[in-house]
Amino acid sequence: MDLDAVRTFVTVVEAGRFQDAATELAITQQAVSKRVAALEKVLGVRLFTRTARGAVLTGDGKAFLPHARELLSAERRALASVRTGSLRVDVIGRRLCPATLLHGFHQAHPDIALEVVTLFDTAVAAVRDGSIDASFRAVVALPEDLAAQWVLDEPIQLLCGPAHPLAGSPSVTPDELAGHRIWLPGVVPGTEWGAYYAEFAAAFGLWIDAAGPNFGTEVVLDTIAASAEVATLVGAGSRVLWPPGHDLRRVPIAEPVPVYPHSLVWRRGNPHPGLAALRRHLAKSERVAGAWRPSWAGQPSQTVPSTG
Repeated sequence: MDLDAVRTFVTVVEAGRFQDAATELAITQQAVSKRVAALEKVLGVRLFTRTARGAVLTGDGKAFLPHARELLSAERRALASVRTGSLRVDVIGRRLCPATLLHGFHQAHPDIALEVVTLFDTAVAAVRDGSIDASFRAVVALPEDLAAQWVLDEPIQLLCGPAHPLAGSPSVTPDELAGHRIWLPGVVPGTEWGAYYAEFAAAFGLWIDAAGPNFGTEVVLDTIAASAEVATLVGAGSRVLWPPGHDLRRVPIAEPVPVYPHSLVWRRGNPHPGLAALRRHLAKSERVAGAWRPSWAGQPSQTVPSTG
């Protein structure tokens, strides 16, 4: 079985759209379609139903997904058993803040061979079995064989269209968000970001709507650009791109500033010299004074996502 095709299938599932998967994999949308079609031919089933809003798993696709992820996990373990040299680090998304932090490390240490991967919900298991060296996470619960180091407080911002009532505000407070629909279809229950936004919503009485399938960032941006009622939340360090005609607005949230607490997670006893260099490089940030952070973010050395 072609593991590149399996990897493409899993990426489409996580991205929600063939085009978003192509961007994530740095290949063309046509190449994504060909890989998925080749995998469907091998399996003898259809894995996706294409709709105007994205790719939806068929029943066979849902049945194959956990096995596809296990195939990729086995590949990582096999490579780790013979690979030496490269520092392998996971980021949740290549347009999100941790990827920018890792790029800064690479620029400061071009002599250290670096491999960047995106494993989504299997990252912690990959750290534990040694197939990757580290992962950026918001830490929730930490197994004894793992350690974590806080690296950054990333402010969360409101992202809305020009017709939204808060679009012209220089900043808003969390309390002012109450009553407004905040659409976050990418919030997956049981993940650390799901835990973060659930506690944030409860703390300030917010309406965070995570209902419906996630058809990718483009659909969310199209929706909020045309709406006077729907907005979303993004990290200040996220590289979110949209067409000029959308005229979206990033509105800072203050008093207090909600921050997403990024940590680096690694397996205790990992001797890779690049890991030590990465930890030193990331030990430069200062906490945002007076910020709101979830209750579990106070002691990152004792806590990592329980879902990985």
